[in-house]
Amino acid sequence: MAISHYLKEIGRGARGAKALSREQAADLFGQVLDGQVTDLEIGAFCIAMRIKGETAEEMCGFLDAVHARIARVSGGAPGCPVIVLPSYNGARKLPVLTPLLALLLAREGLPVLLHGMRTEARRILASDVLEALGVPALDAPQAIAPGQVAHLRTELLHAGLARLLAVREVVGLRNPGHSVTKLLNPCAGPALVVTSFTHPEYFDMLCNTFTTLRLNALLSRGLEGEVAADPRRTPRYDAFLQGTHRVVQEQQPGTAADVPGLPTEIDVQTTAAYTRRVLDGDLPVPPALARQVEHILQLSTQTTAETTP
Repeated sequence: MAISHYLKEIGRGARGAKALSREQAADLFGQVLDGQVTDLEIGAFCIAMRIKGETAEEMCGFLDAVHARIARVSGGAPGCPVIVLPSYNGARKLPVLTPLLALLLAREGLPVLLHGMRTEARRILASDVLEALGVPALDAPQAIAPGQVAHLRTELLHAGLARLLAVREVVGLRNPGHSVTKLLNPCAGPALVVTSFTHPEYFDMLCNTFTTLRLNALLSRGLEGEVAADPRRTPRYDAFLQGTHRVVQEQQPGTAADVPGLPTEIDVQTTAAYTRRVLDGDLPVPPALARQVEHILQLSTQTTAETTP
């Protein structure tokens, strides 16, 4: 049980590195998650994969390892799958709007699970905003009711995955754990994963991963790494139902010069106050977010039809 032979394959630089098979990737990642490798090996794995980049087959193997080990939440029912919102980047320049997206979806009667953790010290997290809005974090995975927003720390899904994400604080670079957390489905029943990408070169890999694993997902360009739509733009949306891909909306040109009420400050209390005013109707829902909610609602009905026997 060691990963040195894998490191020899993936650690030969951008041109000399070889991709792992799905089975090899699952074995490697499983050993990392289970704590069977040294800190030095984990660091070597993270740097090697950062230079090489993940293939779809490797990502499928990494997800195989995670899905075999994570704690599961229950919930979801015919016509009402759990909407999974990964949230790991937080706010950098604009307010984090993932809590607003979650609460808008819950208002439509959907069960919503937000999972995440802090991987960069200076970011404002969606979970912090939810706490300020009176939505406490769960103490353990549990059933999520229709109309409920639940948020769960990554360590409660799997401690080894949280440890891998925490490596970023030491080496300063993302690693495959960050990609995995944006794609994983921690639900025992019907679910729809809402995810995003920042760099265009990841798009094909993500599409191939969703197709191979037959996942239910909605994919778009996110806001500073978060899954909530940029309130100033309308991105392209790609839907996957049991891996079957279709484009549900093309990217719209232009950038809004102003979003009514959107604060320039990104701190927790300001973001929470803005979110509350939108939910109360004092400020309009940004059109880009309203459109994203519509896509999720439409796809959630189709997701249930696909996943319910």
